[in-house]
Amino acid sequence: MNILEIKNLVKDFGGLRAVDTLSLSIEKGQILGLIGPNGAGKSTAFNCIAGVYPPTGGEIYFAGEKINRRKPWDLCKKGLARTFQIVKPFSSKSVLYNVMVGSFATTDKTAVAEEKALKVLKLLYFEDKKDERAGNLTIGERKRLEIARALATEPKILLLDEVMAGLRPAEVDEMVQIIQKLRDQGITIFVIEHIMRAIMALSDRIVVIHFGKKIAEGSPQEVASDENVIKAYLGDEYVVS
Repeated sequence: MNILEIKNLVKDFGGLRAVDTLSLSIEKGQILGLIGPNGAGKSTAFNCIAGVYPPTGGEIYFAGEKINRRKPWDLCKKGLARTFQIVKPFSSKSVLYNVMVGSFATTDKTAVAEEKALKVLKLLYFEDKKDERAGNLTIGERKRLEIARALATEPKILLLDEVMAGLRPAEVDEMVQIIQKLRDQGITIFVIEHIMRAIMALSDRIVVIHFGKKIAEGSPQEVASDENVIKAYLGDEYVVS
């Protein structure tokens, strides 16, 4: 069953077409990777799916319901959550406070929000930082906090926008394990990432876009051996023999 389906998605900004007739689908419980060069339209596609930008054309379906032009907060309550490339926590507040903000998407009771937030922090091996000011966190910790805030909304599908950017190799490995654990918890994952060893290890399937258009789709092995992908993005070191 497809939890997310995109049909001929188009997004124009004036005379610039950022996303050009993009079609893809994600099955429930799957990890789908979205890759492409900088400026390919990846984050714009995420923003259209999450309700940040209204699509210029095409159709977006979440759990069988057309969601074109739905507001982000409505989609969040329905179970669609996303992270952002630039992490902006409430810096003067605690980690727990930041995650509780996400919890209030599904409850108006402070005690329940705190309970949900603590559960998420434990899932992400982050409960020891619950009283830390968010502004004191490292980049890697802020990335984890961003995921925690999204998870606290209790999503059915989680859109992760470059959550590994800027992380050290050991932190990347840890983040891969966390994302796999989230999938094991029943959350469908749609992930944008430039760290190829991570996206190749994580994804069941990968979609590649270039200048807003899909140029390839398939398993990590199929994508890594696609001549168009190698020329547009990966480079010869990713050729699968």
